[in-house]
Amino acid sequence: MLRTSTTTVRNSTRLVRSFATVVDSTSGVKVAAIDNGQPTSAVTFLVKAGSRFENKPGVAHALKNFAFKSTNTRSALGTVRESELHGGVLTSSLSREHLALTAEFLRGDEECFVDVLASFITGARFARHELNELVLPVVEADSIAASNDPATKALEVAHTIAFRHGLGASLFAVQHPSFTIDDIKAFAASAFSSGNIAVIGTGIDQAKLSKLVEKSLGKIPSSSSAAASSTKYYGGQTRVESSSPLQTVFIGFGTTGAPLSDLAALASHISPESHVKWSKGISPISEATPAGTSVQAVYLPYSDATLLGVLIQGENAADVKTAAQAAVKVLKSRVSETDAKKAVAKAKFRAASEADSRDGVVSLLGNKIFSGADASVEAALSSFDAISSSSISSAASTLLKAKPTYVVVGDIAALPYADELGL
Repeated sequence: MLRTSTTTVRNSTRLVRSFATVVDSTSGVKVAAIDNGQPTSAVTFLVKAGSRFENKPGVAHALKNFAFKSTNTRSALGTVRESELHGGVLTSSLSREHLALTAEFLRGDEECFVDVLASFITGARFARHELNELVLPVVEADSIAASNDPATKALEVAHTIAFRHGLGASLFAVQHPSFTIDDIKAFAASAFSSGNIAVIGTGIDQAKLSKLVEKSLGKIPSSSSAAASSTKYYGGQTRVESSSPLQTVFIGFGTTGAPLSDLAALASHISPESHVKWSKGISPISEATPAGTSVQAVYLPYSDATLLGVLIQGENAADVKTAAQAAVKVLKSRVSETDAKKAVAKAKFRAASEADSRDGVVSLLGNKIFSGADASVEAALSSFDAISSSSISSAASTLLKAKPTYVVVGDIAALPYADELGL
């Protein structure tokens, strides 16, 4: 046991020391890098071009799918060929706040791939034929897949009810969008400026990455960071008919302001996920959940708001109701000292685990880089030290005073209403 604890401390120390300080390049773009000596590297251009900033519904989704198409220096085919010749992988992803353009590659090929990413930022052509032939078919396929997945559907509707505008904007365009190529160009022009971009690298020296960023983005337009309208939480409930065999219920609560560690701990407390294989765990929710029904804690922190709740799915509406009642009961119960200790440990482990993955690093650092907050693992973990059972209970009590965000997707005649669950 002593050896295990010592190893954990050493690994935590290594992670903390490996994080670089965020620096501003001469181009005005913020740069952060972490290098643990991996044989592969990755660079992410994180742009404030999420759906909350879009000028017309669906343009952020379209912009994400325009990534790695024709630019002033490369054709779409040329980008693919160059990436494959170097054995690299290019991906783009969209959240409500950020568009992430990522290149993963062998160490030593950073100059090539930073240039590939930067070429989209500085010289995307946005050709009309690429919109019609390559982008719109993918956008439509994404939208259809999202509308057919009850979990995704529930969370998308929940955001709209909870926040209405801004964070309430959908990640997906409608199946027959009304935006034009000019709308996409206008959105890109407003987003692709120095104040809206952060570059995050793993497996790469920060000085080298800063130098490459200055070279590739040196002539990018300078501006202050994009300002979204102030987020307000509203709450409400709705019911969406669906033929999916999975009956789905989302119960959530929202709060505005910077995310709090107490809420992350509360999410860990209500999560019935077991950390031991083949075990249901000892959570009151898991013990009350019928077989074949799943309960998943949802914790979605944003720069100025948080949505927290549970997503419940099962083939039987009665079983879903039983699990939902158990979840609401746990949310309303006071957190004991023992449960608080477990919740903090689980939340702290999850935060530390994020720093071990490339996607997690981007998620952990993103908003902190833009806000100028301490982006080290040490700061993220130390924020849990002051949490107690009373602070978690207080956070839960504050959430419960607001109107819940309640969404059902499935057989709306059989699935429960909010007041039937004690909300």
